[in-house]
Amino acid sequence: MLTEKRQEDILKLVNEKQSMTVQELKEIFNASESTIRRDILSLHKQGKLQKVFGGAIALDTPLSTKELSVVQKETINRDAKIKIAQCAASLIEPEDFVFIDAGTTTDCMIDFISEKNATYVTNAVAHAKRLALLGFKVILIGGELKGSTEAVAGTEAVINIQKYHFSKGFFGVNGVSIRAGLTTPDISEALVKRTAINNTQPQKRFVLCDNMKFGQISAVTFSMFDGVEIITDMKPDEAFYRTAEIRVV
Repeated sequence: MLTEKRQEDILKLVNEKQSMTVQELKEIFNASESTIRRDILSLHKQGKLQKVFGGAIALDTPLSTKELSVVQKETINRDAKIKIAQCAASLIEPEDFVFIDAGTTTDCMIDFISEKNATYVTNAVAHAKRLALLGFKVILIGGELKGSTEAVAGTEAVINIQKYHFSKGFFGVNGVSIRAGLTTPDISEALVKRTAINNTQPQKRFVLCDNMKFGQISAVTFSMFDGVEIITDMKPDEAFYRTAEIRVV
């Protein structure tokens, strides 16, 4: 088989399956390991796929810049969000100083939070109200209120968060990509997330991510994977395990 034809077929398979190993491609094309590795490297250099240890994965899906409203997002993958939220809430301990990001999955956490001997800081008006009504000590970040996501964001919110140092932080995300990291559509919300995540102890930065968000990219990166643990409901592609700390519930 001609090199160009084989590479074209390899690319088609990777895009269809999202990932392929060298061994799988070697058997499919009856080619040597070195030949398959050269093909993957060539396609990687052409920007057509992502070369990873032991194989290749498809490039991320097209950039998403649209932010759904809270009402729209509430019903999407609801069961997965509840499982993730329950796990996240169980990680809160006495004396913790906790940041809870705006979002529908972090909102689900509140149903399962039981630790009263902790302080909760949030940039979500709805989260703050629910926590306060349940008798928790809560601090609401001030700033500009964004109507669609009900999140407080903007420069004032960033300034307010900068003075805090969190023992644990729980963050929503719109896209998780090996290449782009953790992303969200809105730059003002991304700055709030970035500030809060940087002010949270490493290894205590928990990103709540249902399985639909892996491989997605939104407009703004707010963090890469250092010191972050992703809590999700289904095992993602093996390539993510080589990049991020992942907990499957």
